[in-house]
Amino acid sequence: MRKLLPSLFLCVWLTVAGGCQKKVETDYSGLNNAGMWSSNLAELKALKVSDAEIAQLTKLKQAGASDDLCLSLLKAARAHHHDFASAESAMSLSRAGYADSEILEMAQTDQIDILAGEAVTLKLIGLTNPTVQTIMHRRIQGSPTATSEQIGRMKNTGMTEKQILEFVGKGYSDQQVETFIAEREAVRNHSNTGFVRVRGRRR
Repeated sequence: MRKLLPSLFLCVWLTVAGGCQKKVETDYSGLNNAGMWSSNLAELKALKVSDAEIAQLTKLKQAGASDDLCLSLLKAARAHHHDFASAESAMSLSRAGYADSEILEMAQTDQIDILAGEAVTLKLIGLTNPTVQTIMHRRIQGSPTATSEQIGRMKNTGMTEKQILEFVGKGYSDQQVETFIAEREAVRNHSNTGFVRVRGRRR
């Protein structure tokens, strides 16, 4: 009987310890409260999303993102073998007026966090949507393209949107772009320094 007691206590301890180590279930209540459909929640559960991803997706839903966009962005991140962590980038793009399809295109190339700042700035510069789309497609494809800061400087030298787009389309290197802008800025600055003679009254 005495020999059986240690074994009995060991079994009881293992049972209790196993119960204490029971995995805590992921909390989907935030997404549910934000309005995500139950069928889409079931799909997320099947994808075994992490708590951090749930937090990211909840931010998106609370900002007004559709279920389709949330799921598509998650799957795009998973396709590149990492968790989804780009809610802020997606939200800033949406606020700047980018369509879901344009946001997803950036995510599918795994460049959404890299391109978001540039994309938003291009909108703030005041370029039209077709021009912005052309420039962003060049960026997504990895083609040589002037930065949003350089494009803003071009516009400040008096270049029209058509001229900017034609220049960007030529695929100049960053150094060539800088040289071109510097020359235009020098001409602009020089034209603003002309001496104007002020005539006084004759006595």
